[in-house]
Amino acid sequence: MELGLVGLGKMGGNMRERIRRAGHTVIGYDRNPDLADVHSLEELVGKLEGPRVVWVMVPAGAPTQSTIDDLAELLEPGDVVVDGGNSRWTDDEKHAEELAAKGIGFVDCGVSGGVWGLQNGYALMYGGDAENVAKVQPVFDALKPEGASGAVHAGKVGAGHFAKMVHNGIEYAMMQAYAEGWELLEKVDSVTDVREVFRSWQEGTVIRSWLLDLAVNALDEDEHLEKLRGYAQDSGEGRWTVEAAIDHAVPLPAITASLFARFASRQDDSPQMKMIAALRNQFGGHAVEKK
Repeated sequence: MELGLVGLGKMGGNMRERIRRAGHTVIGYDRNPDLADVHSLEELVGKLEGPRVVWVMVPAGAPTQSTIDDLAELLEPGDVVVDGGNSRWTDDEKHAEELAAKGIGFVDCGVSGGVWGLQNGYALMYGGDAENVAKVQPVFDALKPEGASGAVHAGKVGAGHFAKMVHNGIEYAMMQAYAEGWELLEKVDSVTDVREVFRSWQEGTVIRSWLLDLAVNALDEDEHLEKLRGYAQDSGEGRWTVEAAIDHAVPLPAITASLFARFASRQDDSPQMKMIAALRNQFGGHAVEKK
């Protein structure tokens, strides 16, 4: 099938390549002309045959809203827009209504996989009407990991981004647990090789995970994380998860504490946040602050 893809950064660029490897045609647009296949959204839409599917991979908030506004004026009834960025789920219903007024479908899709997605595939959580999802299904199949799992039609519009938000909240808490354990091991005199302790946990333990593998990668590169400043950003989805928990009276003590720990990292050079920063860099290519 043909796909228009808007936003060709770290995630979008690799997604374009993975979809093409599956035999589909991808026409990509980015504000950076060195990355783009076309020079405007108008040109992108003009090169696609109807019914068109255009996938948006730009930052959440105003950039996404602006792109969807522009596409609403360019696309035709029966076309579909997919928001694959990290938009807040509350924006999805608004976008769906705006596009539906012009006969254009909308699907929201949470995408996980970071800089490793090209090689390993992307975990996909999408929401929307079955009719619109079906138009995008070949692309979902191309992006997902091999095997039966790795993708889910989570429910109505907004369900995909809500599921991805909760996924990221859990990720916060898991990274915090590894970071706290790492700091404690580093503090005691009796443990002389913390990196190898972490490596030993990669097999046969109940805490083995891809995040643990990435922690070992980070420690192989910088055994005591001495090159990093203990400062970790938050993407916004951790905050949204805690806000949703408050709205629904669901207790999330571990996720909430992990979010607050990131706030604390901005006040001091936190050893735990060195590990959090290293993990974010490993799985997502997020920038780190050097000492």
